Order: sequence, then C-alpha cells, then structure tokens
Amino acid sequence: MPADEISRETRIAAPPQRVWDVVTRAEHVSRWFGDAGAEIDLRPSGLMRVRWAEHGTAVCRIEKVSPIDLFSFRWGREVDAEPEPGNSTLVEFRLFPDGDGTRLVVTESGFSTLDDTPEGRARYRDGNVEGWAHEVGKLVAYIATVDA
Repeated sequence: MPADEISRETRIAAPPQRVWDVVTRAEHVSRWFGDAGAEIDLRPSGLMRVRWAEHGTAVCRIEKVSPIDLFSFRWGREVDAEPEPGNSTLVEFRLFPDGDGTRLVVTESGFSTLDDTPEGRARYRDGNVEGWAHEVGKLVAYIATVDA
C-alpha cells in the first residue's frame, strides 16, 4: 500500500442499502463514528460535521455521492478546520454486494499533500491507520444492531 493511502476492507453481514444508510445518515454516523452528533448535507459540495465530546468537530466537504456504492469526502486535518488544499485528506467508502452481505472498502488518501514535514505526515497517517481500524470495527458492531 502506498505511503499516501490507508485502506481497510471488511465484509459486513448486512445488505448494501443498510450499510449505505449507516455510512451516510447523520443519526447513524453519530453512533458509530462521532459520539456527540453529526450533520450531513448529502450532496456533492455539501457540508458534513462529525462531533466528538473529547476531540471537537471534524468539518468535511462531500465530494461524491453515488447511492449505494460510493460516498467520499474531504476532511480538515485540524479540529473545526474547513478542508482545503494542504490541510485535508480524501476519505472514500466503497460498497460492493457480496452474497447476502456487503464488502466495504474505506480508503483515506492525500497524506503526501499535507502541509507538514515528512515525519509529521507519517505520524498523522499512522494515527489514522489506528483510527480507521477502530472506527470500522465500531461500524461493524453498530450495524449489527440496526433493524433491516
């Protein structure tokens, strides 16, 4: 995997529509991703805010919405920062039907374009490797509790 990218892949025992809803609807995102609320204007250029009680708010700009297979956004590296060149990375959720479930691939890219030293970019990427492992695990556990 390139140093500029993180990718997590998992199979979820739920149909793509349910996974799509959990990834794109604020009432779900605030349960598995943020813990203090979320707002999502689900359209290209729409704004998404995800809040954590301890960490503040991530401000995201939605890039692509292709129900039920692709959702992507740019998010600012710093708390409360609008995503802009030099301070943001691109996150993509890709969904693929897989029998009676869904294969989900979450990719974050653009670390090499961050305004930072190579060491700082590597630290940020490494932190997000751990972060996405945790968040995807929470998504899988949460979706098991969501009714069809």
